[in-house]
Amino acid sequence: MSRPRPIDLLLAQYAHSHRHPTNELIHMVCVPPIVLSLLGILWSVHPLAAVAACGAALAYYWKLSRPFALGMLGMSLAMLLLLALMPPMTVLPLSVAVFFLAWTGQFIGHKIEGRKPSFLDDVRFLLVGPLFVLGFLYRRLRLAY
Repeated sequence: MSRPRPIDLLLAQYAHSHRHPTNELIHMVCVPPIVLSLLGILWSVHPLAAVAACGAALAYYWKLSRPFALGMLGMSLAMLLLLALMPPMTVLPLSVAVFFLAWTGQFIGHKIEGRKPSFLDDVRFLLVGPLFVLGFLYRRLRLAY
């Protein structure tokens, strides 16, 4: 019998605290804006900071799953392009506002769930959250990861 892949174990652990349908929906809605807003905050420091963060995350994703890494590459490029197209003076204030609103949604979801966020036990789950959302899309499209 083969051992489960690390990505499968991480997603299963993450799913353990994301079973309530409302919490799952909140995560589907809030996780992408959190990623975009975090990149926006880094972009405000310097665009290369956002690019470097994407590169580091993509290297981690590549180790876990090439299909997930490719999906996240596409998402990262789209988000970086959006940031590049935004008026520079709007990136930081909009990113900070979205960051706090989306995290508020996340914590409401976990209150509904009755479980604490996974990243409080393991910081890696901050990077697994986007894969959880992407995994939902992959399952809908019947793509393997």
